[in-house]
Amino acid sequence: MYNFFVNDEQITKNQAIIVGEDYNHIVNVLRFTCGQKFYVCNKKNSKSYLAQIASIDSKKVICNLVSQNESTELKVDVDIFQGIPKSDKMDLIIQKCTELGAKNFFPVEMKNCVMKLNNEEKKIERWQKIAEASSKQSKRNIIPTINRKLSFEEMTKRLMKYDIAIVAYENEKKENLKQILQKNKNVESIAIIIGPEGGIDEREYSTLCSVGVKSATLGKRILRTETASIAALSMINYEFEL
Repeated sequence: MYNFFVNDEQITKNQAIIVGEDYNHIVNVLRFTCGQKFYVCNKKNSKSYLAQIASIDSKKVICNLVSQNESTELKVDVDIFQGIPKSDKMDLIIQKCTELGAKNFFPVEMKNCVMKLNNEEKKIERWQKIAEASSKQSKRNIIPTINRKLSFEEMTKRLMKYDIAIVAYENEKKENLKQILQKNKNVESIAIIIGPEGGIDEREYSTLCSVGVKSATLGKRILRTETASIAALSMINYEFEL
């Protein structure tokens, strides 16, 4: 079933009004008619509803709210701090990690980043659209936010706001992500730090550890940067949800 996001002013106690691009998609692409159902989600409070089309005119679709849906969000807020990767790898990271429940994404400039984030505003706009499309497809209650690029130093300061911050480090031998998660079942917010293609520089790693970031291995095999964030979120899903 399709899922659409609406602003708070488009939704009342009993009805939702669909306009703009979603109106065009419902009427001209999907060719929905009165009586057909889909989900609508309030961007402001993340409440999702089963909606049924009551009427369609030249500018808007008016829907009756049939029932409120159970939240599909993770029980823990997970933000991804991603060392900026090459090419379109960030597209994949945002798409799949949105499906898996990430709440926020932060592109981070690290020492081993090959890619420079030129035309940042346009890329963030593009990534935000990917997150929205993925949220609709996966029936999320929120659309993750793609934040502006951070320097390594800015990221380090921001990590102090989380209940726990974890860096995926290929040379970690003692503790895996599963062990860390099982010791921290009551946390409400998690930051996951993933290095770029060249990995996290040793000095950066030492800095993270010095401010209390936990170091974790994701397994015996070396993962690509675009695989690591997906693997980490999959493990978090398993520990907190399944």
